Amino acid sequence: MAAQEAELAELRDQAGLLEEEVATLRRRLQEAPKRVRTLEERLLETKGQLQQAVSQNEKLTYTLREARDHIAALREEVEKLTQPPAAYGTVLCRNDDDTVDVFSGGRKMRVAAMPEVIAELKQGDEVALNESFSVILSRAGDRTGEVVTIREIVDGTRALIVGRADEERVCELSTGLQSAVIRAGDTVLMDSRSGLLVEKLSRPEVEELVLEEVPDVSYDDVGGLDGQIEQIADAVELPFVHSDLFAEHKLPAPKGILLYGPPGCGKTLIAKAVANSLAKKVAEVSGDAAAKSYFLNIKG
Repeated sequence: MAAQEAELAELRDQAGLLEEEVATLRRRLQEAPKRVRTLEERLLETKGQLQQAVSQNEKLTYTLREARDHIAALREEVEKLTQPPAAYGTVLCRNDDDTVDVFSGGRKMRVAAMPEVIAELKQGDEVALNESFSVILSRAGDRTGEVVTIREIVDGTRALIVGRADEERVCELSTGLQSAVIRAGDTVLMDSRSGLLVEKLSRPEVEELVLEEVPDVSYDDVGGLDGQIEQIADAVELPFVHSDLFAEHKLPAPKGILLYGPPGCGKTLIAKAVANSLAKKVAEVSGDAAAKSYFLNIKG
């Protein structure tokens, strides 16, 4: 009996434990949906935080890229600002060995040029030189300088010009002018630095007054102006016809005369008569019947 009672007590204890375990499992089963919902909420919250972190990472990446680009631009600007100054020069000619003759800083130099630049270089172009005096860029020549007058075309590449104070120089014609029609008396632009003639200037108000051909008007064709004709002839013709006497007495020859008066009073007719008479007298003295190198500037 005692053994059976002990076994029965043990079974009762086991049954109690099983009941407690069953109760625990039932509670867990009841709490499981709540835990699942809690875990799902945590999962959604974690996903949201992850998405927010990814978005912030993209923004940070974009900001970092912008900062890098800005730093690179600043570095490039600093490099440009710290570069040594570039000297400018004028192209005189290109050589067969891919070098260029330039005039810069009062000196004529033979320098190297970048391959992509030398192919486009023309005589008279303005170029920039780096610290090694190599051509790094080019542009159209500077269209400012000294205005001079063509006295005579020496050959196909040179011309005798008259500048300030009647100074005569022999200058080289640029490539563009070598193919242009240039005559004595034309006004051209000279690069003051290199002495290269770069451009023919249009002077219509002057070209209308240039006598390219000696007119056939004589003093007999002008009536009623004998006194004026005598004064003009003395002022214009005598210094050339009797230049030895003027030199002996140290008399300066006039550089020109000014005819003024109302339209139709005979200014142009007198000028043509003076040109014709002067050309004939110069031809008698020099023996050159084709003396045409004298011009009259008529104003008014």
